[in-house]
Amino acid sequence: MPEPRRHDVEQAGRYLRPYAITGGRTQHSQYAFTLITLVVARSAHGSATGHLEPESAHILDLCRDRALAVAEIAALLDLPVSVVKVLCGDLLDASLILVQSPPGQESRPSVELIERVMDGIRQL
Repeated sequence: MPEPRRHDVEQAGRYLRPYAITGGRTQHSQYAFTLITLVVARSAHGSATGHLEPESAHILDLCRDRALAVAEIAALLDLPVSVVKVLCGDLLDASLILVQSPPGQESRPSVELIERVMDGIRQL
């Protein structure tokens, strides 16, 4: 049997690695992260990173000084967004990160209010 080519091995590793990182999970059971959910590391996580997987520790390092969106983290780590969502859920469970989700539907202004504002602007 011929030996696998390096390119084939690299491609296989790219697909198997995310599955291994999340332990086969494709979503976090308790949290629904969006692409624009902001993640920031809590200030006191120094000793807690010793037991983390390298990808989770890297998320903490990236988010130590500033908040990053889940999509940004995925791009910087070159990982699928679904993997980053699972890892961020684990970090949130461990109280190592803080998250801010985008506003929900209930906090958006009504169409009527927007129309009234537009009418007011037109009258200026």
